[in-house]
Amino acid sequence: MASGTPESKSKLFTSSAGPLPLWAGAAILVSAAGAILVLGLLAVSVMERRWEAQRPTMVATPIAQWEPDNAVWGQSYPRQYESYLKTRITDTRTKFGGADPRDYLEEDSFQVILFAGYGFSKEYLQARGHYYAVQDVRETARIATPFQAATCWTCKSTDVPRMMDKMGVKEFYAANFHDLTSEITHPIGCQDCHDPNTLRLRITRPALREAFAAMGRSIDEASHQEMRSLVCTQCHAEYYFKTDESAGLKNYLTFPWPKGTTADDMLAYYDAIDFADYVHPISGARIVKAQHPDYELYRTGVHSFRDVSCADCHMPYRTEGGVKFTDHHVQSPLLNIANSCAVCHRWSEDELRGRVEGIQTKVSEAMLQAEEALVHAHFDIAAAVQAGTADDDLRAARALVRGAQFRWDYVSATNGMGFHSPQESMRLLGEAANLAQQARVDAARLLARHGVTSAPRYPDVSTRQKAWDVAQSFVGGAGVKLLP
Repeated sequence: MASGTPESKSKLFTSSAGPLPLWAGAAILVSAAGAILVLGLLAVSVMERRWEAQRPTMVATPIAQWEPDNAVWGQSYPRQYESYLKTRITDTRTKFGGADPRDYLEEDSFQVILFAGYGFSKEYLQARGHYYAVQDVRETARIATPFQAATCWTCKSTDVPRMMDKMGVKEFYAANFHDLTSEITHPIGCQDCHDPNTLRLRITRPALREAFAAMGRSIDEASHQEMRSLVCTQCHAEYYFKTDESAGLKNYLTFPWPKGTTADDMLAYYDAIDFADYVHPISGARIVKAQHPDYELYRTGVHSFRDVSCADCHMPYRTEGGVKFTDHHVQSPLLNIANSCAVCHRWSEDELRGRVEGIQTKVSEAMLQAEEALVHAHFDIAAAVQAGTADDDLRAARALVRGAQFRWDYVSATNGMGFHSPQESMRLLGEAANLAQQARVDAARLLARHGVTSAPRYPDVSTRQKAWDVAQSFVGGAGVKLLP
């Protein structure tokens, strides 16, 4: 039979069970059309979501080069701004961190002795969220003096780059902190890390750029992934205030990186220039206060080795609809395990939290052991002084205490209780305890020369108030009697 005849066409609507009903053809056509419509709508939705995720954010209003107001940025970047506002939350607390302003001196009275004669013995609170940076630095007891270097504003406000541009960098650092309180009002935020025209990450603080140059590197060559840590490094790094009259520098913020970024490298740098933040009133040791070398410690850990950035853990990506963006609620990853840790580590949240806290607990225990050895070393040296030991004879013991305390503080002052690099943290704390014990042995030998063969009478420093009273007695010059 020829194709296309009425007979052949009728077979199209005939099954083995007999001919199909007359309405079946229409039903098939309607179903096919419906399926095509659904698939078309799905394709359009997918394309819209992709376009929404990839398209540049429409800037509602132009943003000035040094715009400090985060709310202005929020008009163009509402998702990021809304998440940033969550840094106002202050009731989050992990075992060793969170945004709760816990009092370190109440929890650990040894630190009152270790920072005797320095501002950190007056007040030392865990930092709250970025939203409170300006308020907290204004209210801290550590800067309640007629003159305080304006350098202390550097990492607290988006107004700082504008003021540096207006005054000059050297002039800004040399100014009085209290003279700028009316100019500096906006907390840490958008402008600190982003270019207002492109939103690209950028470095706004000169110290980090200068530190890279001192190491023979250009920070402009850093990759985007590196920048997701380096914008944090502008503030979360070790630094000191450099004064050089010949160069016209006063309280100039400087990273001690010319010899390298490890604790040993930086202490070697400080030793070479004979720098000290203060002279300890109990032992007479020249102490360097570690500031919060988070970046340097992170550099020695496995996350850095695997190119995991600070933002990957503390500002993980979020998705709303088809929009993927960085969560600007900067916080401990333990408060957002699903979006931070669990992206790479496929275990339950309880397992991940237990693993982290287990590591942190071991570091904390080692830290307290180093503190106890250090506190006794300071008193042992003071006892040797009371016995009549000359300064020249105490030089070695004081140098050992200096090295021990910097290594301990290098771990203590960082966020994360050593988790950014557990092996390096334990190494440094072990060295700190060892050096402190060596200093105690030296002091014991010096005491023996003066006929003192029993241990000093260590004062009770078991509470913050008791430790403060003991420390202040040495600050005032009298001290407490340590010789038996």
